Amino acid sequence: MAYYPQYSPAENRSLDLWVKLARSYSVFNKHTHTHIRSTGLTPSQFAVVECLGHRGKMTLGELSDKMLMSCGNITLVVQNLEKEHQVKRVRSSTDRRVVHVDLTDEGRQRFAAIFPEHAAHIHQLTHALSPEEQSTLAELLKKLGLSLQD
Repeated sequence: MAYYPQYSPAENRSLDLWVKLARSYSVFNKHTHTHIRSTGLTPSQFAVVECLGHRGKMTLGELSDKMLMSCGNITLVVQNLEKEHQVKRVRSSTDRRVVHVDLTDEGRQRFAAIFPEHAAHIHQLTHALSPEEQSTLAELLKKLGLSLQD
């Protein structure tokens, strides 16, 4: 750990954590994006297909909240996936103002074909940590993330 005398030990520890977290995320993200692009989807498209594949139909607002993306960005991603016949918009039968996004049959087939391989890829990327370490890190990152929410 680098030590900067102008900062307190606690601040130095926090800075060290920040650097390690940022570098780790950058490298991990590079590997996952390379793999995701090999599926023929952009990372945003993959995220929408993954979210709908695991959770089922959602409104654009729900997708936006779940994926931490703006509604405008989600709308564009959904439009592009619609052009590729991966998703469809379905108007609610009980409230005509509500529109859900769902995978098409083609989208479900694509999800089923690409996601198990993606899960195996993520598993391979995390092999340096034991199962217990993975669980502990996941809990700690969740705790940190929740503490920073507005």
